[in-house]
Amino acid sequence: MNFTELVTKSRSYRRFYEEKTIDRSILEEMVNCARLIPSAQNLQPLKYLVVDGKERELVFQTLKWAGYLTEWDGPSEGERPAAYIVILSDTEISKNVKWDHGIAAQTILLCSMSHGIGGCIIGSVNKAQLSDSLYIPERYTIELVIALGYPKEKVVIDEINDGDDIRYYRDKDETHHVPKRKLKDVLFFPESFK
Repeated sequence: MNFTELVTKSRSYRRFYEEKTIDRSILEEMVNCARLIPSAQNLQPLKYLVVDGKERELVFQTLKWAGYLTEWDGPSEGERPAAYIVILSDTEISKNVKWDHGIAAQTILLCSMSHGIGGCIIGSVNKAQLSDSLYIPERYTIELVIALGYPKEKVVIDEINDGDDIRYYRDKDETHHVPKRKLKDVLFFPESFK
């Protein structure tokens, strides 16, 4: 698939075929791609913790899922992620990762989708509990958690007009709809350009 197709297919997937494991070499390829991203001042303060064993439950317990789906507490057993990548910053290298973790997370999702694996970037994490559960040393700060697995849900993009509701939702068939503003509504042209 071309790059635009890859970006379009790379949605926030929250339900997976939990029993379908992800090959460790693919998880390491995702981290390797993230390792190669541009880094502010080339400090490279990010570290990556891959969780694909029994510790997955410890990660799951610390996450909040889908803020707009207020009556949904996250994926049920059998639909949970097959793996997680926890993005950490090493505070002994830098106290401010700036935008590095966002670039890394998106890179991981694009790499995962190139293998047919979906994911979800999760920022709503009980970081203290997760650090304690996984014995993460104090020098590391949890920035994001990426949930990964083979998607068990259909996610579609709906183009909307500027001013329409941007909240994602699930329809009666459990298709997950993601409203996106149209290209004409996000391109900005100052008066001086006309």
